[in-house]
Amino acid sequence: MQLRNSPHRYGIISIGLHWIFALAVYGMFGLGLWMVTLSYYDGWYHQAPELHKSIGVLLMMGLVFRVLWRRISPPPGAPRNHGKLTRLSAVAAHVVLYVLLFAILISGYLISTADGKPVSVFGLFDVPATFADAGSQADAAGVVHLWLAWCVVILSVLHGLAALKHHFIDKDDTLKRMLGRSSVDSGA
Repeated sequence: MQLRNSPHRYGIISIGLHWIFALAVYGMFGLGLWMVTLSYYDGWYHQAPELHKSIGVLLMMGLVFRVLWRRISPPPGAPRNHGKLTRLSAVAAHVVLYVLLFAILISGYLISTADGKPVSVFGLFDVPATFADAGSQADAAGVVHLWLAWCVVILSVLHGLAALKHHFIDKDDTLKRMLGRSSVDSGA
C-alpha cells in the first residue's frame, strides 16, 4: 500500500491517522467521563487526569501533523456518484470536526494550565502555562471542553453512519477507501 493518497484511495498514513484519532477520541471521551466520577481517595484520582492531559498534548501534536499531511497529500476526490450537496456536507463535516478537535484540545489545555503549572507529558517534557486564572478559567474551559467533547462524539457517530450508508445503501467506495481498498484501482 502506498504512503500517500492517490486520486482514488487513501494512503497508509492518512488511514492510520484517521483510525488512531478515532480510537483516541473515543478513549479520551471515556476516560474523561470516568475520571470526573472518581473520589479523592481513589488511586486513579490524580493519575487519570495526568494520563488524559498527556494524551491530549500528543493528540494536539498529531492533529497539527494531520492537517499538514492533508496539505502534503490531499485526500482523494469524492466518488462520481456523490451529488453537490453530499460533497459540500462531507467537506463541511470534516472542517467542523477539525475545528471542534482543535477547540477541545485548546480548552483542555486551558483547564490544565489554569493554576499556572505546566502540563507534563508522561514526564518526558512540559508544555508551559501561558494563561492562568485558576477559578474562572478552569470552570469556563471545563464547561466548553465537556460540550465540545459531546459534539465531537455525536458528529463522529454521524460521520460513521454516513460511511455505512455509502457502503451499504449507495454501494460506493467511500468506506473502502478509508480501509485502503478501492475497486477503481484495486489492481494497482
